[in-house]
Amino acid sequence: MRYMLMMFGDGATMAEQRSPEWVTEMIAFMGAFNAELEKSGELVHAYGLADPATAKTVSLSGAQVVVTDGPFAEAKESLAGFWIFDVADEARAISLAGQVVVWAERVELRQVPDAPPER
Repeated sequence: MRYMLMMFGDGATMAEQRSPEWVTEMIAFMGAFNAELEKSGELVHAYGLADPATAKTVSLSGAQVVVTDGPFAEAKESLAGFWIFDVADEARAISLAGQVVVWAERVELRQVPDAPPER
């Protein structure tokens, strides 16, 4: 079963509120976590995202494509990074999410279906 684990946060706030040692430990955890998933064959993809200030929002106005600097919505937190992993069951996915939430305070876990639902 494939799952996407999304980590939310704000890098600027984290840098202000956390000690440099905490940031170093968190980065070390992420490296070890990714290595564990890779070794077990469960890691499909893992990426951290650039600061939301670098985002571009692309929308449609009539037939015109409009590009706006910045994220889709103003938010205190945004998607900071994500993993896609292929695990045996939901319990394993929740266990992995439980390891990450210690560092992120909030994560979201969603199953990635193999195919779109039939209509």
